[in-house]
Amino acid sequence: MNLIVKDPLQKKIEFANWIMLAILFIPALVFAPFKFSLGILLGGFISILNFYWMERGLRGIFTNTAGNVKGPVIGKYYIRLVLTAIVLYFLIANGTVNVIGLLIGLSVVVINIIITLITAMAKKKSFEEVK
Repeated sequence: MNLIVKDPLQKKIEFANWIMLAILFIPALVFAPFKFSLGILLGGFISILNFYWMERGLRGIFTNTAGNVKGPVIGKYYIRLVLTAIVLYFLIANGTVNVIGLLIGLSVVVINIIITLITAMAKKKSFEEVK
């Protein structure tokens, strides 16, 4: 098995996803209704799980260079999409979570990637100015 080493930026994003979820969830747990807080927590779990699942699928593409790669990748993508849709449907239809809280939770990975890339670019720009 060919192990691909994760990029340090990817490791940083994966770790910061959990930090961002905690930053959003803990104040919501203290100051907001429970359904709103639960929406943030479950939405964050769903988005982070999808992020890891996507990374695993993409890793499979690059390690399996022989044969047809397109079909299985698209199939796994649709399976992930359908499973996510089913989970979200049941969370919303049963009134388990607040929809706004769920949307905020689902945005954890996107918010984190944007913040991480902005800080990485700011550090890169400041290092270039020092040289």
